[in-house]
Amino acid sequence: MTDFPYDIVGFDLDGTLLDTHGDLGHAVNHALALAGREPVDKETVRTLVGGGARKMLARAFEVTGGPVAEDRFEELHAQLMAYYTANIARDTHLFPGGEAMLDGLAARGVKIAVVTNKLEHLAVRLFEELGLAKRFVTVIGGDTLGPGRAKPKPDLLHLMLERAGGGRAAYVGDTSYDTGGAAAAGLPCVVVSFGFNDAEPETLGGSAVIDHFDELIPTLERLGA
Repeated sequence: MTDFPYDIVGFDLDGTLLDTHGDLGHAVNHALALAGREPVDKETVRTLVGGGARKMLARAFEVTGGPVAEDRFEELHAQLMAYYTANIARDTHLFPGGEAMLDGLAARGVKIAVVTNKLEHLAVRLFEELGLAKRFVTVIGGDTLGPGRAKPKPDLLHLMLERAGGGRAAYVGDTSYDTGGAAAAGLPCVVVSFGFNDAEPETLGGSAVIDHFDELIPTLERLGA
């Protein structure tokens, strides 16, 4: 099975490869409770994710009464991160079909990578706790290259290509950060409709949209033909 059109397939993490909204929601609500705010429900959490924990928390404050003072925000962000780090894999899991899809790519000789705006050490820890770490040739986080180089800039995706040894690559994501980064890096991007989409999936500018991971390998074969 060596005729697959892509040597490398990269994935976003939150809302693409893993359904993390449960654990992210617990952490956000922990910070909101410390601020005396009402909790947000699971569906609202899905609309808050994208661009990292800071943006997620800022959006949470916007929908629960407005921003807080900068120094208070920094304190609450630190509390959110501490809580999330300690409870990172309670309710997080692969999206349906994810394990079979990863097996299918591996069987085709594909190098599988993760490129996320999540902090690298958190992404690595999460995959280790879920027993998935060995599946990836590299895990790249939003802080891996330092400030200002996360998606939608192309830098992290360029690093993915470098670490994976080069070749033809595609990316899979769920938000405009992902499609923007992939476009800037010159890579096709498959959008998953079941993620934390920050707009209608068909309007995000991806090369294709899928509704289940069963569709990913055939879609990549079609795009790469």
